[in-house]
Amino acid sequence: MMNSTQGSYFILGAYFDSGLLKYLFFMILTSLYIFILSLNLLLIVVICMNRSLHEPMYLFLCSLFVNELYGSTGLFPFLLLQILSDIHTVSAPFCYLQIFSLYSYGGVEFSNLAVMSYDRYLAICCPLQYNTRMTFRKVVILIAISWLYPFLAIFILIMLSSSLQLCGNIINKVYCDNYSVVKLACSDTTVNNIYGLIITCSVVFSPVILILYTYMRILKVCFSGSKQTRQKAVSTCTPHLASLLNFSFGSSFEILQSRFNMNRVPNILQIFLSLYWLTCQPLFNPLVYGLKMSKIRIICKSMFSWKV
Repeated sequence: MMNSTQGSYFILGAYFDSGLLKYLFFMILTSLYIFILSLNLLLIVVICMNRSLHEPMYLFLCSLFVNELYGSTGLFPFLLLQILSDIHTVSAPFCYLQIFSLYSYGGVEFSNLAVMSYDRYLAICCPLQYNTRMTFRKVVILIAISWLYPFLAIFILIMLSSSLQLCGNIINKVYCDNYSVVKLACSDTTVNNIYGLIITCSVVFSPVILILYTYMRILKVCFSGSKQTRQKAVSTCTPHLASLLNFSFGSSFEILQSRFNMNRVPNILQIFLSLYWLTCQPLFNPLVYGLKMSKIRIICKSMFSWKV
């Protein structure tokens, strides 16, 4: 059973002695974090400052970019500090705070992508009713729900995990992970497991099912519609689908790594896979939307050309 001293902190066991290479890792991750911050902040400012972009699609994009900043900030400063540190320990309250930040980031990401797919469904399948069905008030409500529900659901999850009696304090990850904490419990985890299953279904699978349903309807309209309708669907849906596949790909890696024995996988590859869903999505989204969305691309070009 853990004593009170052990219960006050966790040890992150996935770090290894990389010698002077840790400074190279630090520089690479610092550059990546600055690049992610710059890209997402730029697109948030572009959307907020230009009235022509105050449309539902771009407001949902703005919410997505804000979430990328939130998730990156929950990971990168902590990760950079741990790379330079020789003792990879973290206090229990901060560990639970990081779990809340990273898990709620994932929940908000799926919720945002689901809301964006619903918006595209209305724009393509019900174009004449779009302005009456997707009002500014409805946009605000959808964005609020996509943030508040994951926050509330993950908060309850953290409360359940923090109340467990633990028999160890070593987490074999480079950041705090809820499933790893639950595996350390020597008390009954039935409630945690049931609630975790409910959370996975409601925060992950439900949005994915909604996205798949809306795209089935969109494809049906595209096959029976005009060439212009197909072109509109491709131009607006391609970035969204690419973002969904990228995030689902990274999240699947994380779930598989947490649930199954990965001892045969090299340590460095395990670390890369566990960080993929947290580092690639914040970089991927602003790049793919900035390049594919013509309005955003034109405004960004005009801003930089004016500065020059």
